[in-house]
Amino acid sequence: MTYPLFFTDGSQFSHTLGKIVCVGRNYAEHAKELNNPIPAEPILFIKPESSAVPLNNELVIPSSDCHYETEISILIGSSLSSASEEEVEAAIVGVGLGLDLTRRALQSKLKEKSHPWELAKSFDGACPLTDFAKADQFSDLTKLHFSLYINDELKQSGNSEDMLNPIVPLIAHMSIYFTLKPGDIILTGTPKGVGELRSSDLLKLNLMDKVKVNTKVV
Repeated sequence: MTYPLFFTDGSQFSHTLGKIVCVGRNYAEHAKELNNPIPAEPILFIKPESSAVPLNNELVIPSSDCHYETEISILIGSSLSSASEEEVEAAIVGVGLGLDLTRRALQSKLKEKSHPWELAKSFDGACPLTDFAKADQFSDLTKLHFSLYINDELKQSGNSEDMLNPIVPLIAHMSIYFTLKPGDIILTGTPKGVGELRSSDLLKLNLMDKVKVNTKVV
């Protein structure tokens, strides 16, 4: 089963979802809140297509220990391999939001054993995604503000200007190691304020008033 991709104007992207490439610890304050060192270069991992669900649907999460991480998501429209920053800019066709859902206690156990994170990061439903505002609606990818409210309380407020690895150089770096293809999505890291989701939580996500989603945890 394929996952279709849509823009906020209702149009459908010509490719279905591919892989979801994520970066860990891309905001210094988030690294500090989890007592993690600030990395010298991007920490990359991949979520499979099967982890994606629409964020505007009600969210079904593991019964416990499921933490939210709100992130800017980038939709790739053309292939990138060892790409220049100019090629990356031309390949970005959409900007949205995603939740990198994480089973935090399990992740900590995996990290202690120097094991990969997939069991904590790549389970079914681990990547709720919004639709994408078309890229030409944004004049500067280094100044994107986004927020998450849970039960009307502000939990995360982030801006891409605070990223350790800005969006375009980050994607160029990723493309050195593996080819990015149309339909791939980049999750660009989360700011401070992560925490546990609970049943009946009401979530409101906003990106520059161009992407807005209300949803509920069931």
